[in-house]
Amino acid sequence: MTDLVLLTGATGFVGRQVLRSLLAQNIPVRLVVRSGTEHQFDKCPELESVVTTDDLFAESENWWAKVCTGVHTVVHAAWFAKPGTYLWADENIDCLSGTLELAKGAICSKVSRFVGVGTCFEYDLANGRLSVDAPLKPLTPYAAAKVATFHMLAQWFAVKKIEFSWCRLFYLYGEGEDHQRLVPYLRHQLSSGQTAELSKGTQVRDFLDVQVAGQAIAAVALSSRVGAINICSGVAITIRELAEKIADEYGRRDLLKFGAKPEREMDPPIVVGIL
Repeated sequence: MTDLVLLTGATGFVGRQVLRSLLAQNIPVRLVVRSGTEHQFDKCPELESVVTTDDLFAESENWWAKVCTGVHTVVHAAWFAKPGTYLWADENIDCLSGTLELAKGAICSKVSRFVGVGTCFEYDLANGRLSVDAPLKPLTPYAAAKVATFHMLAQWFAVKKIEFSWCRLFYLYGEGEDHQRLVPYLRHQLSSGQTAELSKGTQVRDFLDVQVAGQAIAAVALSSRVGAINICSGVAITIRELAEKIADEYGRRDLLKFGAKPEREMDPPIVVGIL
């Protein structure tokens, strides 16, 4: 029998792609989702079970120990991620403490493997091109909470002889992306013949389709890889180049207005992952 995977965050931008990849490989999956969202999985009879909670970050070690019974691998993709607010939100503290309760429950239930999801914002972005050995320097509560979670779980799981992987995400786009983000904004403006106002677009970034990212995280979960892992393309592209590539699909480069928006304060010039 294939080992059971427990997945959190399956209704989210990244988590739904992880779930899709696991199910495509006939991996038995148990979900933990917010109450009221379980109906989204009515057409997934292949799921082992769906556990609901009003707030998974408020659950106790004992609650998680029961939920993790029989689980081989935990993939923890849930986190507060409201666009425009998540970087500075107080909820990051709740996510940190709630994740530690999940970890304690997983340890009690003798889970063999734990996969967490981090961010490239954990790194010192002044380095530009970032390997997993690059120094860490979080500049927001979100990134700081992720770094704290990574350090705590890495040390804790090592003592408990539990395999631990930490997947640091770079700049994702694709299915289910919030409309406020760059790629959906561009497609909306261009498809409706409206001007897309942008910064100068000189920033160099590492973009990856969220479907590919989900597949990569699922692959990590099913492997024996441990430690920090960059989930990235490794390809450097400027914001301008990306916008022009998308605009060419519509034949409307004329709608791109570079320099119409100011550069963001503290926006690093280069953020590219090294695989």
